[in-house]
Amino acid sequence: MPSSKQANPTCQVVRPGDSYQGKQALLYEPGVSADSVGATGIHMQLATLPPLARAKAHKHVAHETAIYVMSGRSGVWFGEELERHAFVNAGEFLYIPANMPHVPYNPSDCENCVSVIARTDANEQESVTLLPHLDSIHP
Repeated sequence: MPSSKQANPTCQVVRPGDSYQGKQALLYEPGVSADSVGATGIHMQLATLPPLARAKAHKHVAHETAIYVMSGRSGVWFGEELERHAFVNAGEFLYIPANMPHVPYNPSDCENCVSVIARTDANEQESVTLLPHLDSIHP
């Protein structure tokens, strides 16, 4: 893999990397990042929410997130006290502003929800701030 200090960046094809579980308790397959291509302002990956899975309450400090749901459906609680809610279906996008507390979950008991996530943080997990005081609001 190229170093994040790559002197002369160039176009690169990236295959999803090995899956890992992020701080938020979601499954990710990394794609474009500081580690994989030397990106400096964007991170893009696949995320899978298994049936009935729920992330930990969190926010991304100073970074925006754009999500495209490829298959399945996700619910998301959001707001300072997780007081707002939305459903995002396959074929739809979700925008999450920087510093917005949120909790995505999969309401299905039989189907994965698979999404493409792009974030304005080339290191992805570094901007994740867990919010354990919100985890009990919508268990």
